[in-house]
Amino acid sequence: MTAAPHASSSAPRNSAAAAPITVARGDGIGPEIMEATLALLREAGARLEVEEIEIGEKVYLRGVSAGIEPSAWESLRRTKVFLKAPITTPQGGGFKSLNVTTRKTLGLYANVRPCMSYHPFVDTKQPAMDVVIVRENEEDLYAGIEHRQTDEVHQCLKLITRPGCEKIMRYAFEYARRNGRKKVTCFTKDNIMKLTDGLFHKVFDEVAKEYPDLANEHWIVDIGAAKLADSPAQFDVIVMPNLYGDILSDVAAEVAGSVGLAGSANIGQHAAMFEAIHGSAPRRAGQDLANPSGLMLASVMMLVHLGQADVATRVHNAWLRTIEDGVHTYDIFNHSVSTRKVGTKDFARAVVARLGQSPQTLKPVAYQAGEPFLAPQAGPTRAARKELLGVDVFLHWDQPGRSPAALGARLKALDTHGLKLKMITNRGVKVYPDGFPETFCTDHWRCRFLSATEGSPISHMQVIALLQSFAAAGLDFIKTEHLCAFDGERGYSLGQGE
Repeated sequence: MTAAPHASSSAPRNSAAAAPITVARGDGIGPEIMEATLALLREAGARLEVEEIEIGEKVYLRGVSAGIEPSAWESLRRTKVFLKAPITTPQGGGFKSLNVTTRKTLGLYANVRPCMSYHPFVDTKQPAMDVVIVRENEEDLYAGIEHRQTDEVHQCLKLITRPGCEKIMRYAFEYARRNGRKKVTCFTKDNIMKLTDGLFHKVFDEVAKEYPDLANEHWIVDIGAAKLADSPAQFDVIVMPNLYGDILSDVAAEVAGSVGLAGSANIGQHAAMFEAIHGSAPRRAGQDLANPSGLMLASVMMLVHLGQADVATRVHNAWLRTIEDGVHTYDIFNHSVSTRKVGTKDFARAVVARLGQSPQTLKPVAYQAGEPFLAPQAGPTRAARKELLGVDVFLHWDQPGRSPAALGARLKALDTHGLKLKMITNRGVKVYPDGFPETFCTDHWRCRFLSATEGSPISHMQVIALLQSFAAAGLDFIKTEHLCAFDGERGYSLGQGE
């Protein structure tokens, strides 16, 4: 049976003492499933001191764009452990994702989502599934840096850092080792995104060498996703960048049986957050229908994190026995295996009634108390020798016909101050010189300039002078990207067709 993440340095060392935690009841079905979870934890003997905060829709509608008040941050920094129910983010612009904000503000870089089937008691096409997805939680496209640059084009920046990669890789391998796992797999799309996903893959290979006791492998994410859905027994622990991990952990949970059964942990060096992976389901609110299992299993992960392995074992085994006895909420009810359809409150009561019991068919859990797990940190980054070799200047240009040749001629007429126009691309495809007339062009152009003396570095003053020439010619430059080499290695992608 999948173990919960080990405690980080934020966990109290005296497991007999009551542990302070911050609780948010959330929106929609959140208050109902949180009450069911807290009632179970109380009856199981969890040693907790609960502080409650308000987050979510009501806070958003009070004008707080992040959905959380400053006083709530004080509680989280004090307790360092957050048990959170789902929230509702109001529709429309101007509202930030509270989950993303919390993860990034508190440095919760590792998102851990066990995905396990409970065959034959929960319907699944993958009865042997037992996979843990470890998702990088702070960067990638979830940095949320977006811009509208032209009438037709919006951009989102994908940021992958070496420290971020190193931390999540070490966490994944440490998790596998400490939980008796045998293999760690990395999913990326580095055949296309050779620098960003390429760095993620490169650091995976580097860290894997430090764990010779564990098998390791890499898959391109598209075929890896297909294999995960079709043959999950091939995988054990999978580590992924943020976006892929977000999507595929939901896919894996549904393949295992139901997203409603899945809990997750968000682990950092200084704090941790535990939550169900599903949303607030406002249409089901107040009807005593919601399945509290995802939050209950998240609370099991929290108890292990807090060093209360004895209570975590009692709660998890009671939950497994309840599922095994066929006491099911509507979302997993199946006439062929279920014995009783219950609501939120009665499901919680059924789990409480089975405290001290273990499953007979499903594998019982037995969590072990131990020293807190120090969340691994990245080592120092070595400074490379950096040379500026050129600049990409992005233009908003929408002349009739959108002729790349016409734009190229206009740029050739500029005083480029010792720089030479290398190419023009549109959406990453080279359209000048020697472009294809079939290539569709938008109003967003990348113009690459390198030193007129081939291979020679350029200066910042040359870039500034070039932009002054653009401005004098009435060309609307919207962004620049420096083209640099690091220790002689090119640090930028080539254009398609370059």
